[in-house]
Amino acid sequence: MAVVTGFTRVPRARLGVHPTSTECEYIDFESHGQRLLQLSTGGSGQRQNPGKVSQTLQLNKSAARSLHEILETTFPELGDR
Repeated sequence: MAVVTGFTRVPRARLGVHPTSTECEYIDFESHGQRLLQLSTGGSGQRQNPGKVSQTLQLNKSAARSLHEILETTFPELGDR
């Protein structure tokens, strides 16, 4: 696993909603003077080990800023508080 440092938008021809859902845990921490956000998802209820962490992303400040911009663009209504 690695620290995400940026995002790139790519075109996709066929997209669909995944058939299962899961929760996402997050934690923020500092390592070597760098603030990080870690997002971890567990297996869905249909997996052999439901809830066991299966994917983890760590975002540095630059990646978090990029993700914030992506979220604002994708969901502009979030700014309407």
